[in-house]
Amino acid sequence: MRVEDFDFDLPKNRIAQVPARPRDSARMLHIGERLADHLVRDLPSLLRSDDILVLNDTKVIPARIAGQRTADRGTAKVEITLHQNIIESNDVPAQWRVFAKPGRKLKPGDIIEFNGVPRATVLDKRQTGDILLAFDCTTTDLLERLQVAGEMPVPPYISRTQPVPEDRRDYQTIYARKPGAVAAPTAGLHFTEELFAALEDRGIAHCFVTLHVGAGTFLPVTADRLADHKMYAEVGHMTQEVADTLNAAKADGGRIVAVGTTSLRLLESALDAEGVLHPFKRETNIFITPGAPVRSADVLLTNFHLPRSTLFMLVCAFSGIDRMKAAYAYAIEQNYRFYSYGDTCLLERLDECVQL
Repeated sequence: MRVEDFDFDLPKNRIAQVPARPRDSARMLHIGERLADHLVRDLPSLLRSDDILVLNDTKVIPARIAGQRTADRGTAKVEITLHQNIIESNDVPAQWRVFAKPGRKLKPGDIIEFNGVPRATVLDKRQTGDILLAFDCTTTDLLERLQVAGEMPVPPYISRTQPVPEDRRDYQTIYARKPGAVAAPTAGLHFTEELFAALEDRGIAHCFVTLHVGAGTFLPVTADRLADHKMYAEVGHMTQEVADTLNAAKADGGRIVAVGTTSLRLLESALDAEGVLHPFKRETNIFITPGAPVRSADVLLTNFHLPRSTLFMLVCAFSGIDRMKAAYAYAIEQNYRFYSYGDTCLLERLDECVQL
């Protein structure tokens, strides 16, 4: 398949710049055999009592910092965004893969000085554009310093002339607890304590997995064919307890509801050929596209995604290309708001739609 197969016209004014307040007042389009307009707070009434939600509890770190290269060939200003922690041990200096702007100014051996963060040395530079840095501190110290010196890495399509303090609250789920992401699992941004209470009243359970979302999620697909696109690896974790809980729910006829594409990617990565989920603690670069069935989740809650993006390809794999293109055309016509701070949709899996 070609990337152009996943293109559509999206007016710029449909890309949300601020979130809905309160969070669960965002609109939600239910996409199954037919389309139905709802609000996120209607979610409990649209699910079954034996459904179980799977949420990503990763925590976004203020991963964007400005610095200055110091080298024999002169100084130069650079901005970096951390996207993958390479060494988690606190016995050695932290190493992170980063995206740098402008990256062409950096070479192995260069030193980057930051305000409020220990300096870093460029270790290598890959053809994919990301750079490996070694910091003069441990990972724990780096993360603590970033809380003061770093900026929240909101996506580039959210216009900012300068950092907005509210992003530290808005670009974070209320259940975030494991630092490491540099992009938010945005479907989870709609959840409130009131929504969790309403789900519990309906007997709808939930559990947590972790996928530390990397900045690669913002990068455009530059290949012409899907088969030529390479996903950046992200670190995921699912415990034995969660795997057992989800396997038991499926065996009893319940449905798994993935909250966000990141949760779905982790579930698919942890699934074996027989459809059984296993504990997971490693990297995944899974690329979910039409042509292979999605077997781990039955329902997907996710925001509206950009044209030609890997995330739009994923939802097309989940609910069908024609169905998703028609749903997105409807959403644009009805003024739904797109992407990270936008509205959301509740997708029935393609083979489940006929059962609505």
